[in-house]
Amino acid sequence: MTTCTINHEYGVTRVVIAGRIDSMSSAEIQNQLDELILGGSRLLVVDVEQVNFISSAGLRIFLHAQKQLERVDGQIIIYKVQEGVLRVFRMSGFDRIIQLADSEAALALACSPSQAAAGVIVTSTEGITFTHRLFAGVEPGTLRIIGSQEKLLSAGYDEQDVISIPQSQLHFGAGLATVGERYEEYKNLFGETLIINKNIFYYPAVKRPAVDYMFYTGEDVGTECKFFHGFAFAGSYSVLASFETTEAFITLDQLVEWMRVLPLRSPLAGIVLLAESRGLYGMNLKQIPVREHKPANGGEIFDAGQVGEWINYPIDPCDQNHIVAATGLVCRDKAACTEAVQKLFSGGSPLHLHAGVFEKGPLSKNIEQFSEEVQRILTELEIKKVQHMLGQSRFSNGMIGIIELKG
Repeated sequence: MTTCTINHEYGVTRVVIAGRIDSMSSAEIQNQLDELILGGSRLLVVDVEQVNFISSAGLRIFLHAQKQLERVDGQIIIYKVQEGVLRVFRMSGFDRIIQLADSEAALALACSPSQAAAGVIVTSTEGITFTHRLFAGVEPGTLRIIGSQEKLLSAGYDEQDVISIPQSQLHFGAGLATVGERYEEYKNLFGETLIINKNIFYYPAVKRPAVDYMFYTGEDVGTECKFFHGFAFAGSYSVLASFETTEAFITLDQLVEWMRVLPLRSPLAGIVLLAESRGLYGMNLKQIPVREHKPANGGEIFDAGQVGEWINYPIDPCDQNHIVAATGLVCRDKAACTEAVQKLFSGGSPLHLHAGVFEKGPLSKNIEQFSEEVQRILTELEIKKVQHMLGQSRFSNGMIGIIELKG
């Protein structure tokens, strides 16, 4: 009988396997390794001292884990391989692919983190560890408010309210928008929109929606984003940070509270967030708020009798273990912002964020690779939906880029 025991200590996940690793046991072991990686483990030590046989099916699970971890700057170490099992590793060439350790000293050396880069600050509070770097002398970025939300509640938008902005001018942003050439064709395709690195993702507010997107290749081909309302911002990162928790989850509200204590100069910040979900709270429109859809009784779409027809708002958290890529604004001090900026935040919330919910998978926590990881998520993973993300949303770990803005 094969057993698999897991324990966590000092940032290292140790998996102790006893018995045979073959086609009969490999599926269950692989499931457990996959769950650990999805759960945020980035350094896996697999103790095989009590393993007396491994087949090619068994070797395959370690190769699978290694490939997953390499994508997110992680590592698997095989510890105390018995001589007979070691011969199989060597014959297959796995000893040149996966790191092996034959003693506690060798294991300690392999597990030692590389020296932190200069300027990186690590802090821990209430089971949450933040690692961040401040970039001194970065000038505040710019914010552009697009259109108005005034006609949203009454579903009063029409063609004259459309604002067209070239894709090449949209670095980061969010809003109620779409892409198209003629109003009669695209008016039924407006929805929650997310813009990161000039890549546009929009989720039409129709009965059976599917996210559509326009990647930006670096060349302006004339694509324009059509807004009813929204905002866009641009600038250089003042802070890059990663976070992880030993608790069940960390909420978006907790991340915002951490941002409030950072030594930033501006009361307003644009953020780009990558995170592994532990349950999301969000909402999106189910109908497009144009005059043709105006409530017959003259009320507003958030009225008690109307809201169910207009807003998709799950009560329970959704999309656990999915990757989230989000962008938006965080107001650290509303009183210090202009009236126009204050109107971007509703219900007393200090944040206005749109999130793309991507497929399940692991995420890097190396802030030195933040830009590369953003691009990987956007271009390699399949996107499920775009929604307005609420502060109760839960994460296990992730990274944030913060751009100070003139507000």
